Amino acid sequence: MFVRFTNIINSLQSLNKCYTNSEMVRKILRCLPKSWMPKVTAIEEAKDLNTLPLEELLGSLMMHEMTIKNHEDDEEQDKKNKKVIAFKSSTTDSSEEEGDDEMPLIIRRFKKYLAKKKFG
Repeated sequence: MFVRFTNIINSLQSLNKCYTNSEMVRKILRCLPKSWMPKVTAIEEAKDLNTLPLEELLGSLMMHEMTIKNHEDDEEQDKKNKKVIAFKSSTTDSSEEEGDDEMPLIIRRFKKYLAKKKFG
């Protein structure tokens, strides 16, 4: 982003449109995405934007970006290192379970009935 910004500023300077350092700092802070708003607010309150060099702003933003990236990498590594144990579950209706228990009983009774019929 900084390289593109510098190219635009240089092109504008060749067209006789010059910006002060404080204007460039404010433009960069304004164009950052919403996820960076806490950092923008911290910079605005902690530093004087009129005297803040563009290079110092760039260093601060790059440091913040590296911190975010390291934090995301650490979280991703923690997720990979965690052991996930999954148990296989089966859901059966209570009516099916009752039917499974009753079936052998019915078969035994039916066999007894047939045996009595043969000998009876």
